[in-house]
Amino acid sequence: MRGKLVTGNWKMNGNLASNQSLLKALIPLLKPISGTRCAVCVPYPYLYQTEQLLRGSGISWGAQDVCEYDHGAYTGGVSAGMLADFGCRYVLVGHSERRALFGDSDKTVALKFAAVLKAGLTPVLCVGETLAERESGVTEQVVARQIDAVIAQSGVAALGQAVVAYEPVWAIGTGKTASPDEAQAVHAFMRGRIAEQDMRVADSLLLLYGGSVKASNAKQLFAMADIDGGLIGGASLVAEEFAAICKAAQQ
Repeated sequence: MRGKLVTGNWKMNGNLASNQSLLKALIPLLKPISGTRCAVCVPYPYLYQTEQLLRGSGISWGAQDVCEYDHGAYTGGVSAGMLADFGCRYVLVGHSERRALFGDSDKTVALKFAAVLKAGLTPVLCVGETLAERESGVTEQVVARQIDAVIAQSGVAALGQAVVAYEPVWAIGTGKTASPDEAQAVHAFMRGRIAEQDMRVADSLLLLYGGSVKASNAKQLFAMADIDGGLIGGASLVAEEFAAICKAAQQ
């Protein structure tokens, strides 16, 4: 069994006071949930606070991006080793906002993925198509290209130490959600494509869905055969909503 994983992505939200309230509310809400791993990916400045509040709680934490370099003259960069110092378990790489707004190419994402693995952390590789790409019928080609870049850099076996999150760009923060069947189709395609190279890796790989996941639609999405949980945006900023999503993923 692959298990389930639900990861919150706070994006550029939060402050010391609101973070404390949110995390303290989450701990008792998530404690009774079994069979599902839960995590939050927070802005860099709040990693220390998150570590202090969540250590020993059973909730993991991580970062939303990473520099592809280990160290050096890269002003503003944050290395995977630095993230490890704060107890991070997960690191998002290739989120569509990083690709679209900050120019992360498939090659850059592949290098970031490799850097996260080198530091002993778990990369969460984000892939997905735009609305124009979906309407053009090239969803599978886009997703395959994004995954293949990582395989070319690190090898297919590296995916055995990672998580892949499918986030159709047209469904992120828009209120639109891929139907369970639409999401399942892409997840099945990704698992099948990886299975062509390594069946064992494909069978064990956690595939998450992200894109306006809410408590009201989470159970239907997570019931699909190849959807192993979710990468949750706005709903992860509300303790009760995020806890309800995690509960929906229970085995």
